[in-house]
Amino acid sequence: MFFTYLRRELRNRRKQTVVVAIGLALAIALVIVVNAVSTGVKDAQSEVLESVYGVGTDITVDQPSDGPGAGGGPGRFDFGEGEGEANEDGTRDLAQDRLSTAMGSTSFDASALETVAGLDHVSGVAATLDLQNMSFSGEMPDVEAMEEGDGPVTMRMGPDGTGEGSSGGSSFEIEQFTITGVDPDAAAVGPLTTAEVADGRTLRADDKNVAVLDATYAEQQDLAVGDTITVGGKDLEVVGTVSSTTGDGVATASDAYLPLATAQTLADLADQVTDVYVQVDSAENVDAVAAAIEAELPDASVSTQSDLAEGVTGSLATASNLIGTLGTWLSFLVLAAAFGLAILFTVSGVNRRTRELGTLKAIGWSRNRVVGQVAGESVVQGLIGGAVGLALGALAVWAVNLAGITLSGASGGLTMGGPMPAGAVQGGDTAPDGGGGAAFGERADAFAGAAGNAVDTVLQAPVSLWIVLAAIGLAVLGGLLAGVVGGRRAAKLRPAEALRSLA
Repeated sequence: MFFTYLRRELRNRRKQTVVVAIGLALAIALVIVVNAVSTGVKDAQSEVLESVYGVGTDITVDQPSDGPGAGGGPGRFDFGEGEGEANEDGTRDLAQDRLSTAMGSTSFDASALETVAGLDHVSGVAATLDLQNMSFSGEMPDVEAMEEGDGPVTMRMGPDGTGEGSSGGSSFEIEQFTITGVDPDAAAVGPLTTAEVADGRTLRADDKNVAVLDATYAEQQDLAVGDTITVGGKDLEVVGTVSSTTGDGVATASDAYLPLATAQTLADLADQVTDVYVQVDSAENVDAVAAAIEAELPDASVSTQSDLAEGVTGSLATASNLIGTLGTWLSFLVLAAAFGLAILFTVSGVNRRTRELGTLKAIGWSRNRVVGQVAGESVVQGLIGGAVGLALGALAVWAVNLAGITLSGASGGLTMGGPMPAGAVQGGDTAPDGGGGAAFGERADAFAGAAGNAVDTVLQAPVSLWIVLAAIGLAVLGGLLAGVVGGRRAAKLRPAEALRSLA
């Protein structure tokens, strides 16, 4: 009797069924899409963090700079009087390499590594030294040309890293790339855990004066295994290239990787590091270990994965904020509207069925049976809406994945890899020792933008089993709420009202 009556009512009240089902379907579809995209954005954030900090890194430790303008980065290119080869046109051919800690990084004593390794629940630890190499080469005005000129010589730099001067036919080029010194014996934690060998080999414990390049950087610079690169004025042999495992075309955390001891020697930073990567034995112990590190190293900056995720910038951060605020509230409002619509149509249907429901009570239907009949009809309408919503949501998620939306995220310290932005830098200063040499640039800030370790990742929005079950549950809940409200109203009808309507 229940199902027979149910089929008849759904068939006779098709308009109400369609409207309620469509409302719930749109709400369910929106919830599925928002949840899937939110999960995809979180996965993308994890990829960004893994590409910069490596797989398995739960905590990072570094030394904060003292303030704006402090920290790493090359300062000046100083050329002594008479340095370089003089040309007949009043210029000199000059070349110089600068190697220092990366922009925004500060080195600290490597003994911090042993301190962290000795803490409870620490299962792995590794230290790195982030460096920046800048090479200056080109023609600059001779000192005499500068002194005889009408004013300071202005040097202008183009976006491709080349520049020119206002006198003496000056032209110069600045090349720059990032370097990370790593300990080959501690490869289980750190930035190289997301890198795989593309050509040649990776670093070994007994390596000295060798380098492994990021495959993307090597391709851009037309470098291969067996070639040499100059770091801090010293030629190093390229023994291998590595590519990121987080995605095709994704660069690793640095342009070049050196053995930690070699990097420390070339940068004149013996027993110094810039970052410590920590792996904890259990996610439950991450906060406790972070607190212990802060107690042991009060001057250090300690960041967990959740802290690092908040530092992700770029379009990825924008998408995360948009999904986290607008998407969530929009889903809530549409879902509430769908539930309200279902309740409204159910109550309206009950009002139109006064004669029918009153007659059923007159022939012996109990209050609970009337409520159950109306609720059953609403639940079925909700299930129909849920099924349609699942299909619409899955189709929308498929369209998002098919679109191949690329999000750009950056995290970590500032880097200076790649071409330099346009800018103007004053030359013509005297060298610090008073020798009259020409100096180029006051700070590295004058050369480089604040580009982070940028990673492009394609958004993949997954649909998990739990969200499918949640969607079905929401559909049932919406139908049940509408059925209970409408059923209670129907149960209050008196048979006398139905009899009067028949008169």
